[in-house]
Amino acid sequence: MPENKPPFVIHIDGKQFKVDQTSMTGAQLKALAGKDSTYQLFQELQGSEPDNQIADSQAVQMSNGLHFYTLPVTTLGA
Repeated sequence: MPENKPPFVIHIDGKQFKVDQTSMTGAQLKALAGKDSTYQLFQELQGSEPDNQIADSQAVQMSNGLHFYTLPVTTLGA
């Protein structure tokens, strides 16, 4: 059972990060990974559930083993 006290080990774009906060916003997580507001952030979910898009202002409770990935924002039809 993962422990839910800092530091937490999380993954963004396949890279491991250790974080001391119990909660971080989407913007903070993207900054940690070196990405800016031109990227979207998603949390990978287990099984067949669709991955969860995280808004810049949305807070995420940290726990060990969370996985996130970023994608550049695209404009359809451009």
